[in-house]
Amino acid sequence: MQYLTNLIQAKFPSLHLNRHVVSLILAVIIGILSGYGAVLFRFVIQFIQWCFYQNRADILTFAHAIAPGLMIGLPALGGLIVGILVYFGAREAKGHGVPEVMEAVVLRDGFIRKRVAVVKILASAICIGSGGSVGREGPIVQIGASIGSSIAQLFRVSRIHMKTMVGCGAAAGIAATFNAPIAGVLFALEIILGDFGLMAFSPVVLSSVTATTISRYYFGDLPAFDIPEYSLTSLWEYSFYPVLGVVTGLVGLAFTTVLYKAEDLFDLVRLPEWLKPALGGALLGIIFLRFPHVFGVGYGSINLALVNEMGLSLVFTLIFVK
Repeated sequence: MQYLTNLIQAKFPSLHLNRHVVSLILAVIIGILSGYGAVLFRFVIQFIQWCFYQNRADILTFAHAIAPGLMIGLPALGGLIVGILVYFGAREAKGHGVPEVMEAVVLRDGFIRKRVAVVKILASAICIGSGGSVGREGPIVQIGASIGSSIAQLFRVSRIHMKTMVGCGAAAGIAATFNAPIAGVLFALEIILGDFGLMAFSPVVLSSVTATTISRYYFGDLPAFDIPEYSLTSLWEYSFYPVLGVVTGLVGLAFTTVLYKAEDLFDLVRLPEWLKPALGGALLGIIFLRFPHVFGVGYGSINLALVNEMGLSLVFTLIFVK
């Protein structure tokens, strides 16, 4: 932080900067870079999907035209590339993204190696583009956080303030990817930093808004999902929402449990670490043969459900298949 202050005052001697102003300047820089990182991430995903399937559209529009062998083989190939890239490029890029960032904040004061952002963009884009049934949330948090940590290291920010810079990157990544600046701020402050103080709040907000501005320039001010208008016909409808909350919470708990059990199971498989994602990709390809709805991030299926164009039995089945 002091390094950047001295650098600016050397160029502009008349300026008198305090530490908080410098952190805001860094927040803007992180917001710009994370915003462009999110834009690049989305474009790379589309490019990778075209490389694998020669089509950028939602999988549901062309799944019938893909040969069964390719439906299994291409996700396996994507998994193989991801395994090699992560194993030999940056081991920190393995996993969901958010827990790794939280670990870096708690145990290493926000220190993340500079190469993680590049490896995470490539690995996650290849995983999603080849069919990996994952979302953009975790990867973009780690990408943004890595950018924030790298900027903090570049300008020799103290370890105390490096955590805030990591939070700025995480918030910016979420905001730019999902056009949700408020969600990005709340996520970073509550989950990543656990700090709503002014010294953390202001930079995180500024970084999130900056990244959102960049994202809207390229993708427009559009929501992630096409939600139709709903009207309330009876107050009794409110009685369903507590039940929905409980059921969804239980499903979320089951998902987390099964996810970590699956990771433990794969750890027991006697294969080289870089080869295991290929096995996972092949198993995923087998699922695609019957349920292409779980391909990639799955936004196409979500939009179909939102407009009531998906049968109830299929929607219920996808809970377990996904």
